[in-house]
Amino acid sequence: MSHWIIAPVVLPALAAALMVIAFRARLAAQRLVSLAAILALNGIALALLAAATTGGPQAYFLGDWPAPFGIVLVLDRLSALMLALLAGLALPVVLYAIGSGWDRKGAHFHPLLMFLLMGIGGAFLTGDAFNLFVFFEVLLIASYGLMVHGGGEARTRAGLQYVAFNLMGSALFLFALGLIYATTGTLNMADLAQKLPALPEGDAALLRSAAVMLFLVFAIKGALVPLQFWLPGTYANAPGVVAALFAIMTKVGAYATLRFSTLVFPPDLPATALILPTLLLPAALVTLALGAVGTLGARTLPRLAAFAGIASMGTVFLGLAQFTPTATTAALYYLLHSTLATALLFLLSDLVSRRRAHLHLDRPAPVAQSGLTAAVFLAAAIALAGLPPLSGFIGKLLILDAWRDQAALIWPAVLISSFVMVLGLSRAGSLVFWKASDQPPPPAPAPEPLAIAATFALLAGLVALTVLAGPVTGWLSTTAESLFAPQAYIDANRLEAAP
Repeated sequence: MSHWIIAPVVLPALAAALMVIAFRARLAAQRLVSLAAILALNGIALALLAAATTGGPQAYFLGDWPAPFGIVLVLDRLSALMLALLAGLALPVVLYAIGSGWDRKGAHFHPLLMFLLMGIGGAFLTGDAFNLFVFFEVLLIASYGLMVHGGGEARTRAGLQYVAFNLMGSALFLFALGLIYATTGTLNMADLAQKLPALPEGDAALLRSAAVMLFLVFAIKGALVPLQFWLPGTYANAPGVVAALFAIMTKVGAYATLRFSTLVFPPDLPATALILPTLLLPAALVTLALGAVGTLGARTLPRLAAFAGIASMGTVFLGLAQFTPTATTAALYYLLHSTLATALLFLLSDLVSRRRAHLHLDRPAPVAQSGLTAAVFLAAAIALAGLPPLSGFIGKLLILDAWRDQAALIWPAVLISSFVMVLGLSRAGSLVFWKASDQPPPPAPAPEPLAIAATFALLAGLVALTVLAGPVTGWLSTTAESLFAPQAYIDANRLEAAP
């Protein structure tokens, strides 16, 4: 199984190269290659998930160079989970892109999609901090190309803002890596976990500075207040199918925060013990509040979906902020839910834009063939707001339970934000689907069976996550416990473990 660990990185790269070299002007062939690669990626991700479940962490040493001198990819339960989520989301996204014709509106949609999958998959698998930076840059370049897919002034302007913020994060990342390497002589994360506790007292200030800079980088990626400014405009102006895939890109920031806070900068490391608990909880609460208020004031459905994504990231970081296995289990469950629910709302926003005279929520307009779309929107709204019976309710209930010792602070924040999101989503739904309008309905769009099937696939994922909440949370609980006891992960990287 160890050689399959590199497949989620190599497979999309090979598929992208094949499309660019051999099928540059043949969209049908690109669609076939893209769909085949994503189906294969789903199979590989499920196999890796099964291997991580039944066995311990496994390392893949590129070029047979042992850690910490060479590049290493590490498969454990968390990275396998994120890979499965990535592959599972990519399939309905590519089906929607093909079914709606979005991949016709600009050049190289499918190669860019493959490079984005390569960057995100590599970020989940890498066991080296510098290669995490490299994969961040790969996904940044690919996501910018997808962001401006189809052109347009507003989209290009939002794309430039997106790149500017993320380049600032890249610079901070490099500074942080330079400080860490100067003080420890390594950037392998498992090696850092062993060396940082023995770091001399005089290097503690440098280590704290590096930890703060890394946290700021992950906050940018995760759209955490006050570094969330790039997300509403970027996601609202991106093509709906691209924004749906971007729903997992913010989770890269949450993943990196969780990985570093349990492995490299654990809560018992004296030099950095108080940094993340001090910064993360208030930032998560403000992010949750800002996202909820944003859904109430959004003037278009894509912008509403973007603010709902911000609120969901606030909820995920709220679970991570406690730094306990119980709260981390809740955060991981909500991460799975919010990725699917946010992607679903972005796809629905695109469907509505094809059936409605305009996108503005400040005035009603008829929607052609609105019945099925309205029903799916209702389900998506219930999920995002955290109402029963869908998985959003279960996820928020788990987070509330994890914060019982601080219920006076956390519970009102979560419950009030959920109520505000109910108001915002209800307002949007009534204006889009139910409020009367004197305008004639727009012409009915051509049948889009693949696009409709993609939205139902995401909704089915939410239903499955709800029905299987017991087994899923049990599996996630074991995953969270392994993160807070990382010795097996460290052992997989040992020099003598190299193949």
